[in-house]
Amino acid sequence: MKTIATIAELEAIYGQPGETSTVKVTDHVTPHYAAFIEASPFVALATSGPEGLDCSPRGDGRGFVRIHDPRTLMLPDRHGNNRIDSLRNIVRDPRVALLFLIPGSGSTLRVNGQARLTADETLRASFAVEGKQPRTVIVIEVREVYFQCARAIIRAGLWDPSRHVAPDALPTPGAILAALSQDRVGGDEYDKAWPERARQSMW
Repeated sequence: MKTIATIAELEAIYGQPGETSTVKVTDHVTPHYAAFIEASPFVALATSGPEGLDCSPRGDGRGFVRIHDPRTLMLPDRHGNNRIDSLRNIVRDPRVALLFLIPGSGSTLRVNGQARLTADETLRASFAVEGKQPRTVIVIEVREVYFQCARAIIRAGLWDPSRHVAPDALPTPGAILAALSQDRVGGDEYDKAWPERARQSMW
């Protein structure tokens, strides 16, 4: 199999992007782009570090990524599994990319920038939910913002209920953990306890 090894080869296949693909790019959050961020309950956070790349799902109430100003976004780090892969990467390499999804909308929003972490008590308190604060806040300096057209969402039928996968058609987290740990952890008890564990540790 012959691989594409140069930019010239790649551009010979794809050509140059049209004006609508380039004029939409800005270096700050415009009012139109702010509407996407404020409506979004989910963002994928991509980071890079010495061990490689990481892409982490982040979800919360609509508009949970705060627009501090047109060039600054703030993302609370909610309760998770304490792997802190994304945070480790940010400490060592500040480059980040965000992909915002809005349920029901085909368009997505992409943000590229530089991030830093803070455990500032006042800022953390401003993100509290049910009295629980995030342990850190990711502060993102915006470098690029642009919307992505709806083709991928339409092809995937992402919001079409008739194409949703039944949860019981997939392996459960407990089953995966049990298989990978030779039954040391996971199993049916893990799955049964998950709803209550999640309720108590959501924030």
